[in-house]
Amino acid sequence: MNYKTLLFDIDDTLLDFKAAETHAISHLLEEMGIAITEERIAQYAAINQVLWEQFEKGLIQREVLLGKRFEDFFALYGKKVDGQEMDRTFRARLEEGNYLMEGSLELLESLKQTHDLYAVTNGVSKTQQRRMADSGLRPYFKKVFVSEDTGYQKPMPEYFDYVFARIASFQKEETLIIGDSLTSDITGGVLAGIDSCWFNPLKKPNPLSIQPTYEIEQLADLPALLFQA
Repeated sequence: MNYKTLLFDIDDTLLDFKAAETHAISHLLEEMGIAITEERIAQYAAINQVLWEQFEKGLIQREVLLGKRFEDFFALYGKKVDGQEMDRTFRARLEEGNYLMEGSLELLESLKQTHDLYAVTNGVSKTQQRRMADSGLRPYFKKVFVSEDTGYQKPMPEYFDYVFARIASFQKEETLIIGDSLTSDITGGVLAGIDSCWFNPLKKPNPLSIQPTYEIEQLADLPALLFQA
């Protein structure tokens, strides 16, 4: 298969979201007078992940999610917080988190002359746009599609319909989505009728019935796959 259009997820594919999240939640813990520990950071991450998965399934609104994650987390420590205000502070710190995944810029540099590159990401537009700009990723992409701007989110077919309609001369058979999330990137690709590549550096098992077209453990493995496919 000769792919022309590559759709790249951002968080934990090209940018290290876990590092950015740790930076941001550590700041909130410090503000609240709560000791920063790996366990507490992991607790927040677990709450956040569950809510985002509910969002991906259309079970919760984004505006509710953004505040509820902090209300639920700090309730564990007997603290009642204004979730929306806490979210604004968190996102200001998250925007500072432009940590690159190993080899991401090198990968995009190697592909920019041979493929059309687009970013497809769930999240808050202002946050994602700033992180991409500050990290140096933004110039590599023809367009960036953030769920907040589209009105839909991965893995919803409507999100991909929105994206496809805005790519010139789009052909499904020439398109590949690359991402770390089975539930949003890979499932979304399958539902949208395009091939998918699961970026799985931690060698996690796949508990889903949905299978990616390809699987890689390092970003550096992608070019060989593309030029052999």
